Amino acid sequence: MILSDLKPNELRERLSKGDLILGVGPFSFELSCPLTQVAEALMRLYADYPVLDRGEFVDFSVCISRGKGWRRWFRRQAIFTFDGLEPFVPLPERHAFPLLEWAMNWCVSMHTYHYLLLHSAVIEREGCAVIMPAPPGSGKSTLCAGLVNRGWRLLSDELALISLKDLSITPFGRPISLKNQSIDIIRNYVPEAVFSRVVHDTSKGTVSHMKVRSEHLARIKDPARPRWVIFPRYVAGAKPVLSKRSKANSLLELGRNSFNYLILGKQGFDVLADVVACCDCFDFEYSQLDDAVSVFDELVAGRAGEH
Repeated sequence: MILSDLKPNELRERLSKGDLILGVGPFSFELSCPLTQVAEALMRLYADYPVLDRGEFVDFSVCISRGKGWRRWFRRQAIFTFDGLEPFVPLPERHAFPLLEWAMNWCVSMHTYHYLLLHSAVIEREGCAVIMPAPPGSGKSTLCAGLVNRGWRLLSDELALISLKDLSITPFGRPISLKNQSIDIIRNYVPEAVFSRVVHDTSKGTVSHMKVRSEHLARIKDPARPRWVIFPRYVAGAKPVLSKRSKANSLLELGRNSFNYLILGKQGFDVLADVVACCDCFDFEYSQLDDAVSVFDELVAGRAGEH
């Protein structure tokens, strides 16, 4: 069964009772939330994801609840709880769905040790993956959203799950988080894309999430091999420039972008070093998505190098 098989009132009831188990790539999430806006967003963006049977193993239990006491009525809040703890400060109730998305990322990044985890977008074509780590404001998610609607497959917008055994990258395809001006850029670039309701004044600014294409979800169990590591940076008015980056520097920066590299110790270092060794590493500046798509297409054709 997939989420769209549930009627809206059934989804709201199961979600409010904490009786909804959603399969997302290699993980299962037990979700609990009484807020109608979250149920509506799930139906809109997660319609094609599997709903698991009651009693199946759950990796993470995520609860987004209403504020307590007078906060249930005045300046309403949404609160994320995990194993009885509140890892985040309460947010305004209208931020409930972005909070759920951030909570799911937090669960995986803080409690997963059978993969090397990188804070990175990952896209794939012809079995070869591009790892795109980047700090906030670099244009990573905008670039990722543009590319996955121009022939590339989405593995993840936020987390690269790298096998400790064979370096393969497991898909964790979830809605792509877009912020501020990026929302309108992608709406115009991909008119057919489906978005969640725009939420203003979050800690990350104005936020909306873009639905994953159904053909990408159909391949959510198909891993890919790392082939390129690209550090993107949006520069207004810039021509696309793809320049080689040293493997040593790339290794250091990827380590800084890893959630569990230090915890994994020598194994984490060895896996990261092997990833860098088998990848071509680049810096990439861009301003126009069409130009960026052309450069990435050249990667697959084997023609990309220093520009």
